[in-house]
Amino acid sequence: MLLNLTFLFNYLVFQFIGLFIPDDFEPVPRWLPIARHILFVIIIALISWIIFRTKLPVLIKAIFMTVPTAVVLVTIGILLYSLPVVPYIVGVILTIGVLFYFYRTKKPWLYYYSVILVAITLMIFTLMGGEI
Repeated sequence: MLLNLTFLFNYLVFQFIGLFIPDDFEPVPRWLPIARHILFVIIIALISWIIFRTKLPVLIKAIFMTVPTAVVLVTIGILLYSLPVVPYIVGVILTIGVLFYFYRTKKPWLYYYSVILVAITLMIFTLMGGEI
C-alpha cells in the first residue's frame, strides 16, 4: 500500500513540475527527466528523515523503510538503465552499505528485513523482465 501511495505521489510531483516545464515543450532539456527523479529522491529522503526522527515504534519505521529503499533502487535502475549490469552492481553495493550501516549502529533486525525484502523483490522483478 505504501509503495502504491509513493508512486502516486511521484506522479503528482512530476505533474507539478510539468506545470512549470511541460513535457511537450519542444526542446525539453536532457537533464529534466534526471532532475525530476533526483528531486523525488530528495523529497522522499526528507520525509524519511522526519519519520525516522520521531518516536514511532520500530515496526512502523521498518515498514516505512520499504519506501525510501524502493525509491532509491528504482531510481538507480531508471538512471542507469542504458548500462546493462551497472544498476545491479550499484544496487548491491548500496544495499550492502545500508546493511553495514545498520550493523554498525545496531539497528533492529526489522530494518535489515525491510531493506533485504525490497532489494530482493526488485531484483527478481527486474530479472524476470519487469520494467517500471
